[in-house]
Amino acid sequence: QVLLVESGGGEVRPGGSLTLSCAASEFSSNYYTIGWFRRAPGKEYEGVSYISSIDGSTEYAQSVKGRFTISKNDTKNTVYLQMNNLKLEDTAVYYCAAGRRLQTVMASNLAEPYRYLEVWGQGTLVTVSS
Repeated sequence: QVLLVESGGGEVRPGGSLTLSCAASEFSSNYYTIGWFRRAPGKEYEGVSYISSIDGSTEYAQSVKGRFTISKNDTKNTVYLQMNNLKLEDTAVYYCAAGRRLQTVMASNLAEPYRYLEVWGQGTLVTVSS
């Protein structure tokens, strides 16, 4: 079973940057897409970005487009989320996830997206505070 472990969260001032890492125990051809969700305090889960393990195509939520960049290093079995120009509203627990239906799940804005994905990480906290 693939396990995902996130790291890189922390506290940063508005306008700052952080890079989140998602290390997978193994990449399987069954897991076509890997992505990031987040959940801000008192809010629903939000799909942030994903990257396809097949063709490397990417997608971003409108709220982070132009500021966040997702990438992957197949040699290290790791997916990264580079977050620049962070805003107060980016404060959230960020979860890495993988699944065949991740693109659909992310587009559906489900209340419990983890129920529909094969793998869900433990989360890493990002706090943007002045």
